Amino acid sequence: MCGKINGLLTGYNEPFIIQRADPYVYKHQDGSYYFTASVPEYNTVILRKASTLLGLQEANEKVIWTKHESGEMSKHVWAPEIHFLEGKWYIYFAAGEVEDVWKIRPFVLECTGDNPMEDAWIEKGKMQRADEDSFSFEAFSLDGTVFENNGKNYFVWAEKVGVGKAISNLYIAEMESPTKLKTVQVLLSTPDYDWERVDFWVNEGPAVLKRGKHIYLTYSASATGVCYCIGMLHIKEDQDLLDPANWTKERQPILVTDEEKGIYGPGHNSFTKDEEDQDVMVFHARTYAEVEGDPLYDPNRHAMLMKINWDEQDRPVFQFKKSDI
Repeated sequence: MCGKINGLLTGYNEPFIIQRADPYVYKHQDGSYYFTASVPEYNTVILRKASTLLGLQEANEKVIWTKHESGEMSKHVWAPEIHFLEGKWYIYFAAGEVEDVWKIRPFVLECTGDNPMEDAWIEKGKMQRADEDSFSFEAFSLDGTVFENNGKNYFVWAEKVGVGKAISNLYIAEMESPTKLKTVQVLLSTPDYDWERVDFWVNEGPAVLKRGKHIYLTYSASATGVCYCIGMLHIKEDQDLLDPANWTKERQPILVTDEEKGIYGPGHNSFTKDEEDQDVMVFHARTYAEVEGDPLYDPNRHAMLMKINWDEQDRPVFQFKKSDI
């Protein structure tokens, strides 16, 4: 399932920000744009700010946090996201330990002031599960994202279960605060289909897009090489988001490798809006197929942009065109 599906990827290979995987762009209420992502060394959390979306490309990049030398948060600093919640800035990211590099867990940083580029960031520790939940964040856990619906904040993340080549599922819970969950985890999605099971059985990298009364949640699937791809779930905003029966999962991926266009392994995306309030997907991909060694340590996953169109049913249409951005 590594080929082109339904011709959905129809644009051109134009990296937006090079060597920045797992890209996250947040548009603040004042119109400012913030960008963060995984760096190839997996050792810092970086942040950029610009007055326009494209301005992020040339914006100064600042290291706002550096990994520890040992213990928690000392290895594999992955997939940071910046959010503004309850009047404060937060960054969610995952990290392991030098002593146990795959002991990946979600952590939280909080900005001490109103300016995330200049004010100090403090560690708030590991993301806390609900009091009655004894399972969440006990195993390999990463890619936490936050979204609001009907006055409530929700946390969606990936966590592995099982032994050997463990399965990476997506879970959802309501949040009590920016650093703690209110409800017990609910299994949202597991790798059901062949395109989610290439080399590893993976659902990860959730991202939320809203339109009208609909909520769309994209996620990445399979290993991080050419077969990395993006799937999607959807639900109506007035339904119970914590009831997995209310979510519908797409049978086919929405974005895959397109050899003709020279885009390989598209995945781990976020959503933002441009200056005209048009929806934009920010995702990473490589510009070549062959990777020497473990794809996880190949530095050339670049952030890219794709403007999203909408059909008559308010469903997103993922087509990248050269003139879109």
